[in-house]
Amino acid sequence: MTKVLVVDDDNDICELIAFKLAAMGYEVLVEHDGATGLETARNSIPDLVILDWMMPNMTGPQVCSQLRSHPDLAQVPIILLTAKAQENDVKKGFASGSDDYIVKPFSPRELATRVETLLARSQTL
Repeated sequence: MTKVLVVDDDNDICELIAFKLAAMGYEVLVEHDGATGLETARNSIPDLVILDWMMPNMTGPQVCSQLRSHPDLAQVPIILLTAKAQENDVKKGFASGSDDYIVKPFSPRELATRVETLLARSQTL
């Protein structure tokens, strides 16, 4: 089963994403701070990671950079899902290694489509 790790300090957003992705047949792991999310990623090697930007202990871009430097996680697709919508923020997000950037508020249907697209691309590599 395809495993998706969601790391966001907002419980409601985590529940919404987990519900949507589980209904699509994905195994969903949820963490609420950057450091714990990074540890879970290292231990479970997810197929895709969804990261908030502003979280306790480590930011999403910091986690993203750490994932990219880990040999087992360097190719895992990463989506930054954040309220930070300024052009400079988007640039920083992609510079940290994210594959996609979605601004909150977001459409769960659009997020699901982007998850499917990134997973399909990563499986063909």
